Amino acid sequence: MRKTGSRGTGLPSLWEKARKLIGPEKGVVHLATAALLNAVWDLWAKQEGKPLWKLLVDMDPRTLLSCIDFRYITDVLTEEEAYEILQKGQVGKKEREGQMLMHGYPAYTTSCAWLGYSDDTLKQLCTEALKDGWTRFKVKVGADLQDDIRRCRLIRNMIGPEKTLMMDANQRWDVPEAVEWMSKLAEFKPLWIEEPTSPDDILGHAAISEALVPLGIGIATGEQCHNRVIFKQLLQAKALQFLQIDSCRLGSVNENLSVLLMAKKFEIPVCPHAGGVGLCELVQHLIIFDFISISASLENRMCEYVNHLHEHFRYPVVIKKASYMPPKDAGYSTEMKEESVKKHQYPHGEVWKKLLAAQEN
Repeated sequence: MRKTGSRGTGLPSLWEKARKLIGPEKGVVHLATAALLNAVWDLWAKQEGKPLWKLLVDMDPRTLLSCIDFRYITDVLTEEEAYEILQKGQVGKKEREGQMLMHGYPAYTTSCAWLGYSDDTLKQLCTEALKDGWTRFKVKVGADLQDDIRRCRLIRNMIGPEKTLMMDANQRWDVPEAVEWMSKLAEFKPLWIEEPTSPDDILGHAAISEALVPLGIGIATGEQCHNRVIFKQLLQAKALQFLQIDSCRLGSVNENLSVLLMAKKFEIPVCPHAGGVGLCELVQHLIIFDFISISASLENRMCEYVNHLHEHFRYPVVIKKASYMPPKDAGYSTEMKEESVKKHQYPHGEVWKKLLAAQEN
């Protein structure tokens, strides 16, 4: 986009004014950046005839680094440190790629225990998930403590003590409330509590972390982080034990690469956010790349899976034995079916026509 201001006049351009007003590197500008750059990465991978994860895996370290903006993070990760991490990741890379192709990347399910589900629905969905081989489950909490205790006991009894349980509060609590609430849910042995408070409250997360880690409960957050700087500070403050990237919140693959590398330096496992609506299709590429080329570990690592709206994508995720199987089609798995796009176009698509007609009635 061409800037509209006059150079040399001392007047800021319209572009710079807009960038400062609704950004920078956050909000609508950053979301738009992610959308545009995700499309560019999709085209690049298709041009090379590779799925995105393979495009990244096959890049040499210097080429990967050329895609990253290190501004504002060199106090914790320099370009040379990132290069050393990627160089170390070359060792055993072929073996790890083979491991992914054979077994896939471990996933967990969020589909069984949304707030508002009846006990019967929860039991039915947990039973089906167990039959399908799921061993990691996440339950939503935070609306009512006694209800949470009852639901968590029900789920823990169903899945047994050996399977992994996580909890997600979706930013419900103040800091003291989060500590008190989770202390009362500790008996159910959750691996983590996700987004216990405002996603912008770095020191709040650090305080919650300090209080809950002795109880064996980690802090997971990241799906609402504006940019790499927030992740940098969360890592510096020891405010999280599980880092959750999002393919559409950060500035596309480029910024996610910097966060994956920072997480590796701090030895914090990355467990991506992927709440359906196409996010699973996207982030699977990043976490498979992370294992093959950066982290080289599956310890305490898993990627979220929600069985929601995959039918609208031309290349939906493939889950086998509760694991993401690496995509084989070229691109970033973002392409939607033409029929689905037409049905949802505003205001003349079939879906919108029905909604608008219902409002008029």
